[in-house]
Amino acid sequence: MKKSIILLCIILLASCKEASKEAQEVPITDKTEQNSTSAEPNKKKSLSPHTSAMAMVGDAHIHIDYSSPGVRKRIIFGGLLPYNTVWQAGAHMATWIETNKDLTIDGKELKAGKYGFFVIPNQEEWTIIFNSNWNQHGKDEYNEKDDVMRFKVTPKISEEIKEHLEYKVTKTTNDSGTISLSWEKVLVEFPFEVK
Repeated sequence: MKKSIILLCIILLASCKEASKEAQEVPITDKTEQNSTSAEPNKKKSLSPHTSAMAMVGDAHIHIDYSSPGVRKRIIFGGLLPYNTVWQAGAHMATWIETNKDLTIDGKELKAGKYGFFVIPNQEEWTIIFNSNWNQHGKDEYNEKDDVMRFKVTPKISEEIKEHLEYKVTKTTNDSGTISLSWEKVLVEFPFEVK
């Protein structure tokens, strides 16, 4: 009887070890499924991706930092963005422009530095604004008293739609260039010279 009890205990112990071993092993397909459910879901692509434009013109490094909203079948100027109202010239945070050299724009001097870039759109002319408060959300803290330069430009209208807002810094000579923004059917650009 003792022998049969010992034999029974050995059989039970062996079968428990086998069951425990099987419980610890996870088939490869299960591991794959576990990883796919615990993986971070794909992040939604931003409707207004953060981007920049920059160029060297002479000794000047000019950098524009902005978020680029899309048209998405909307009327932008005179619709989503009313005329004669200050706009931060991008989405989310205010667009900023930085230059490491003094520039001459519209016959005025823009000192080397970093500036909030704002515009006031209009059908006939746009007001371009460089503002000392470059780090703000949208135009929440915009104050005209912080403007360091204002001037007017005539917009160019295109038949083709530019889906996403785009800035360009283009070198035209060794010490001059243009800064432009285009979105929807509007192109606005102005020249500058490096001092």
